[in-house]
Amino acid sequence: MADRSDIHDRLAASLRAARKARGLSLDAAAKLSGVSRSMVSQIERGESSPTVATLWALTQALQLDFAGLLEGRPAPGIEVTRAGSAPVIQRGGVTIRILSAPESVGAHEVYELSFAAGARLQSEAHSPGCREHLTVLEGRLDVRSGEAADALGPGDVARYAADRAHEIASETGPARAILIVQDS
Repeated sequence: MADRSDIHDRLAASLRAARKARGLSLDAAAKLSGVSRSMVSQIERGESSPTVATLWALTQALQLDFAGLLEGRPAPGIEVTRAGSAPVIQRGGVTIRILSAPESVGAHEVYELSFAAGARLQSEAHSPGCREHLTVLEGRLDVRSGEAADALGPGDVARYAADRAHEIASETGPARAILIVQDS
């Protein structure tokens, strides 16, 4: 059997990796899970032995398999994330719902984007070779990548370099889209 410090180290590493893979700050993970920021930080540093209830809250918020938490393997079968339990980030009038599995972050990420009228999602350059695929579901969106720009309507798909500053904006009204981020 693994000793206590090995279990703490593996637990800390798994939770920290899952949070970072989701692109969540300590504050965001705390808000999604209902666990205090300081407790999340202590657990991630291996300084606290969390209760089962605390671990459960964190695994649900980070979409981790509770049973396989220490093994680092996904659960067998069909993995379902219910509509109301996907992690959500609010950023300047844009609601970003994370649809991708934690283990795919950094290689292939999927997001549902909901824009309020006039909202913008501005991004700095991602890693070299990174590309984004934006599909507009409702409304109209303007997309810019470097110096290139275009306007999109429902059903339109834009594929563009994301290894430079880029932006998606809803100038005329609310809009919804699916964004796939694909790292090279």
